[in-house]
Amino acid sequence: MIITDTHTHLYSDAFDADRQEMMKRAIDSNVKRFFIPAIDSSYTEAMLQLEADYPEHVFLMMGLHPTSVKANFKDELKQVETQLAKRHFYAVGEIGIDLYWDTSTLEIQKEAFKYQINLAKHYGLPIVIHCRNAFDEIFEVLDEVNDDKLFGIFHCFTGTLEQAHQAISYNMKLGIGGVATFKNGKIDQFLNEINLKHIVLETDSPYLAPKPFRGKRNESAYITKVLEKLAQIYEVSEEKIAEITTQNSKDIFKI
Repeated sequence: MIITDTHTHLYSDAFDADRQEMMKRAIDSNVKRFFIPAIDSSYTEAMLQLEADYPEHVFLMMGLHPTSVKANFKDELKQVETQLAKRHFYAVGEIGIDLYWDTSTLEIQKEAFKYQINLAKHYGLPIVIHCRNAFDEIFEVLDEVNDDKLFGIFHCFTGTLEQAHQAISYNMKLGIGGVATFKNGKIDQFLNEINLKHIVLETDSPYLAPKPFRGKRNESAYITKVLEKLAQIYEVSEEKIAEITTQNSKDIFKI
């Protein structure tokens, strides 16, 4: 059984004290594929080092996270463009709109989002979307840019069934993580109405740890708790969930 974590910040300083042990726990738990989203240029070196340390397991994305869209965002976008031109990445992400922390940057967040979607289309890459308190704004942008070159993952999906169908309509998979295990997470109430072909697994570690680790540091090994929950929701084996979601990740990332 091979489990794929499609979204994990393994370069985070939350893992600096025990990264090697944390990676071993994940790999020993059959988590063999780790897709690493970018935040901004300050993390690029750490991401490249992680890839060098685990070349068979780690696959990098490149992008500018919406919470890092500040006054210097055009300089940051140039860095993204430079990196994408320099070598292969597996996605442009994570990108999107976040109105939880700062609503004043909405217009430049939309500008950065559209710009990076166009970069992804240019390179034939998927996008990985970050959406917080911004479903309407995200969908508005996706409506503008929607075509047959648009595809990717709606990371950490926490919306309604209707929003799930709308996200899927843009050729997006839904990234399902620890929230599915929360008592008040709500998505577990309708996930079985979404065909498994639209689902990928993720942790977003070190954030959003699943039960029974909620509130603690998340790590990729804990994706097995998400796997268990989805096996219950869909009434199939954990092996089947792992097989289908890993194949979905291969369809998206082309590896």
